[in-house]
Amino acid sequence: MDKNEAKKRIEELSVLLDKYTYQYYVLDAPEVSDYEFDMLMQELKQLENENPEFIRPESPTQRVGGIASGKFEKVPHAVQMASLQDVFSYGQVEDFITRCRNELGECEFSVEPKIDGLSVSLEYENGTLTRASTRGDGFTGENVTSNIKTIRTIPLRLDGAPEFLEVRGEVYMPVSSFIELTDQQELLGETPFKNPRNAAAGSLRQKDPGVTSKRKLDIFIFNVQQVAGESFKTHTDSLDRLKKLGFKTIPSYKKCHDFSEIKAEIERIGNERSGFGFDIDGVVIKVNDLSQRDIMGATAKTPKWAVAYKYPPEEKETKLLDIEVNVGRTGAITPVAVFEPILLAGTSVSRAVLHNQDFIDEKDIRIGDTIVVRKAGEIIPEVLRSAAHSEGSSKFRLPDKCPVCGTGSVRYEGESVLRCPNVQCPAQLLKNMIYFASKNAMNIEGLGESNMKLLVDSGLVSSPADLYSLKKEQLISLERFGDKSAENLIAAISSSKNAGLDRLVCALGIRNIGQSSAQLLCRKFGSIDGILSASLKEISSIEGFGEVMAESVYSALREPHRVELIERLRTAGVNMEYSGSENGDNRFEGLTFVLTGTLPTMKRDEAKKLIESYGGKVSSSVSKKTSFVVAGEDAGSKLVKANELGIPVLTEQELVERTK
Repeated sequence: MDKNEAKKRIEELSVLLDKYTYQYYVLDAPEVSDYEFDMLMQELKQLENENPEFIRPESPTQRVGGIASGKFEKVPHAVQMASLQDVFSYGQVEDFITRCRNELGECEFSVEPKIDGLSVSLEYENGTLTRASTRGDGFTGENVTSNIKTIRTIPLRLDGAPEFLEVRGEVYMPVSSFIELTDQQELLGETPFKNPRNAAAGSLRQKDPGVTSKRKLDIFIFNVQQVAGESFKTHTDSLDRLKKLGFKTIPSYKKCHDFSEIKAEIERIGNERSGFGFDIDGVVIKVNDLSQRDIMGATAKTPKWAVAYKYPPEEKETKLLDIEVNVGRTGAITPVAVFEPILLAGTSVSRAVLHNQDFIDEKDIRIGDTIVVRKAGEIIPEVLRSAAHSEGSSKFRLPDKCPVCGTGSVRYEGESVLRCPNVQCPAQLLKNMIYFASKNAMNIEGLGESNMKLLVDSGLVSSPADLYSLKKEQLISLERFGDKSAENLIAAISSSKNAGLDRLVCALGIRNIGQSSAQLLCRKFGSIDGILSASLKEISSIEGFGEVMAESVYSALREPHRVELIERLRTAGVNMEYSGSENGDNRFEGLTFVLTGTLPTMKRDEAKKLIESYGGKVSSSVSKKTSFVVAGEDAGSKLVKANELGIPVLTEQELVERTK
C-alpha cells in the first residue's frame, strides 16, 4: 500500500470507528460486533505505526495518551464557569419564577437533572478537540485533555462543526462503575471512595491517563459556553444542535412554562432518579431564551437566570437489630449494622458499615436503638446517628478476639481499625487467595472469586502455593469443571510462574504495597532474595517509599508464614528473579528519564514502556536527579529547564539507539 492509499484508508477507518464508538457508547445501539470493531482498530493502529506522519491528535487510537504529568497546567476560562444558586423548597422555586417574570414578562424555562459530578470545559477548533479543563474556581481550571480523551462518549472530532466551539459538561462515574471500583478497592485493602462524585473527581485528576481510562467515566454535555459562526435562540435549541454534532447531552431536558409544570417535572425526576444509572443531586431550572438571559445578567458568583433545586436528603428511622462483625483480607475487623429494612432512594436497604469502634463510640450506637439512616450520594447506606436508645441497652464493644478464628485482635499504632493478626484465619484465606490470582497480581485467567471459593471450600487449596500442585483430575471432580476448563486453568496457573517478580511481590498481599511499589522494590534489589535480605534503611531509601511502606515490607517478609510461602512458591518453580523485560536487560537501571514534546514515531506511553522495560524510570518533571530528557517537537518548559541544568537531551532515535 503506497502513502496515498494508506492516508485514505486511515481516514476511512477513523470515520468508521468514530461512528461505531458513538453508536456503542452514546446511543447504546452498536451496529457491529466487538470483534469487528477490534479488528478495524488493529488495522488503524498498524497503518499509523507504519505511517506515523498521518497520525492525528483526534485519531481513535489516541484515546489514552500521555504520561504521568505530576501537575496540571492552569487554564484561564474565557467564559466564566459559574456555579448556580441553590434553592431547597418549592416556595423558593416559585420566588425565582416570579422574579424572572417581573423582569422579563412572559418567559419559558428549561428543566433538567443536575448531575452530581465534576464540571469541565471542552474546546473544539475546526471540529477537533484541542483542550479540556476543569472548572476550578470558575475563572481558572486545570488542563486535563489527556485524561478527558479516555472518556469514550466524548467525540475527538466533530463533523460539520463551527470554526470554534466550547461546551460545558459534567463528568461522572456511572453507578455500576462506582460499585465495581469500590469492590476492588475493598479487596485490595484500600479506602474506597465515599460516593460517585468523589470517585469521578479523583479519577479525572489522575496523573496517569491509563488509570483514568480504567475508571470508566462518562459525561453529559449541558451548555454551550461560546461558539463562532453559529447562533442559537434558546438553550434547548443549542442542546438539540449539540446532540446532532455527536455529543451525549443532558438527558430529558424539558421546556416548561409555569410553576405547576416545573414542580411536576421536579417530582417526576425525583421519583425516577433511583432508576438512573448515574447520581443526581437536584434539578436545574433555567430561562430558556438566551437573549432574556442577557437581560437578567449575573452576580459576581451566579447567573440570575438559573437556580438549582436540591432534593432534601432522604433520611429514615429504623430499628438496629444487630451489629455483625466481619473480617477482611488484611485482617480488618469491621462492624456492620443490621437493621429492619427501609426504602431509601428507591431500593430496600438493611445493612450499613459502621467503620470502627471510634465511629460507634462517637455516635453511641447500641443494639436495639432507633437509628437514622440515609444513602451517601444516593448509593451507599450510612448510619447518621442514634435517635433513641432502647430500654436497658448497653454500649457496644468490638470483640477482643477475632470472631472467626479466636485470635486476639490488635489495634496497630496510627490505625483506627482492629485487626486479626492470624494470617491463617479462614476469613482472610479466601480473600487473600482471590487477590493472589487477580489481574493486579499473578493474573491467573479463569481463577476468579467463584472458582477460587470452590477450590478453597473443597479443601484442595489452603495456600497460594497449593495452586501449583493442582492436577486436572482433581479439578474435574468438582462441579462446573470439565476436561477443557480444567486443562485451561492448569495451563493458566503454570503460565503464571513466569508472571514476573513484581507481580509476585504484589500478590504476597503486603499492606500498602501495590503494583507500582512492588516494581520499585524489584528494580532496587533485583530478586526475592535481594528484597528479603534488604535492611529497613535500604528499603526506606527507595524514592517514593515512606517509612510506613518500608516498615510494611520489612516486617511482612519476616513473618514465618510469608517466608514459608515464598519458599514453597520457589520450589514450585515460580520466578524469583526480576528482569524488567523478557530479555533481562536492565541497562537503564538507576536512570531517570523525562519525556517532552511530540515524538516522531512513538507515543509517550510506548516510549515510557520502552524505558521501563530496560529498568529505567520515567518522571514527570525535570530536576537535578534527571538523567536524560527525551524531546520531540513542540518541547516546552521541560526542555528549557533541562538546558539550564545541563541535563543531556536525547532525540527519539538516540533513545532507541541506546537500547541496541
